[in-house]
Amino acid sequence: MRKYILILSLITLITSCGSKATETVKEESHTEEAPSNFVSLTGLQMKTSDIELGTIEQKNLKNSIKANGMLSVPNQNKAFVTSVNSGVIKTLLIQPGDFVRKGQAVATIINPDVAGIQQQLQTVNAQISLNEIEYNRQKELVAGNAAPLKNVQRVESELTTFKATRNSLQKQLTTMGIPVSSVNKGNIITTLTITAPISGTVSNVTAQIGSDVNPSTPIAGIVNNALLHLDVFVFEKDLPKVHDKQTIHFTLTNNPGKEYDAQIYSIGTAFANESKTIPIHAVVKGDKKGLIEGMNITAVISIGDALVSAVPSDAIVNFQGQDYIFVLSKEAPASHEEKKEDSSGNKDEHKEERGLNFERVPVIKGISDVGYTEITLFKNIPQDAKIITKGAFFAMAKMTNAGEDE
Repeated sequence: MRKYILILSLITLITSCGSKATETVKEESHTEEAPSNFVSLTGLQMKTSDIELGTIEQKNLKNSIKANGMLSVPNQNKAFVTSVNSGVIKTLLIQPGDFVRKGQAVATIINPDVAGIQQQLQTVNAQISLNEIEYNRQKELVAGNAAPLKNVQRVESELTTFKATRNSLQKQLTTMGIPVSSVNKGNIITTLTITAPISGTVSNVTAQIGSDVNPSTPIAGIVNNALLHLDVFVFEKDLPKVHDKQTIHFTLTNNPGKEYDAQIYSIGTAFANESKTIPIHAVVKGDKKGLIEGMNITAVISIGDALVSAVPSDAIVNFQGQDYIFVLSKEAPASHEEKKEDSSGNKDEHKEERGLNFERVPVIKGISDVGYTEITLFKNIPQDAKIITKGAFFAMAKMTNAGEDE
């Protein structure tokens, strides 16, 4: 009976110890499976991945308003090429994309009717010459009491009328582009030259050789892109933050690779259509290469400076919707030793290369400017703490891959 009780007690003791050991193993296993916020990088890994270290800095980052808009050219810098007189196109000297200067010949037209005006001018010139001779003769006769004074007055009145007619005809010919000096020499011109009213780039050509033209039908269009304006639209809540002479940085919506600058010169006083936005007008500064009227743009209006904690934008990585930075830490072991047994049964001590340990710290991103981004930390870290400023994506990849392997 005593032997039976002793055996039963031993079985109970062994079972109890086994259960506790199992629970201990489970706890250790659970602890090992918990995700770590630390990653260790060796010097070689940091070198091959171009990882750089720095600190969290205090930066004057510009607060800004984002807006959309469009490039435009003021109407006084756009023009239609038209003919003062009707006629038929004889030659076209331009094509879309050409740059022309004010007064440059762009086309010629034929109009036989202008010959009549030139003939009238030549006739009037002859009459003026004849009347001047008669006027001088009548003055001599009146001086010798050989003729009445009214003859001089009559000739003088006729001479004044002819001169007025001559001035009118000369003005008409000058408007047509016909040189008066050539007509005064007896020449008759029926081919008229059409010139560019402004300097700029030919945007379109609507006429062709042989087509009829008149003052109401444009031959071509010219746009001076050197005086490009920027029209952006801001919401009512942002209007108090906008004022004259503010700088606007903008990029082309379909080609955001290059940034351009503009300066505000006028703020609208009414809503644009029914969009509940107010138009802001700015003049484009600096390089305008590649900019054309009508292009859509994405703009950032600078509204002031703010001293904030910031890091290079490359220092921030995103994982599963959360932004992080990697901070140099001493909490995790920097190196460890492990002993391996060779084939002969001898134990060889092997030391791994010592690395740097980084803690993954969650942050909230703020405004960005000049390659830096404002951050808000979830935990306090030393002011001079080192962080990964370049290559943080490699540290994140190593950490996530290690987690998957475990």
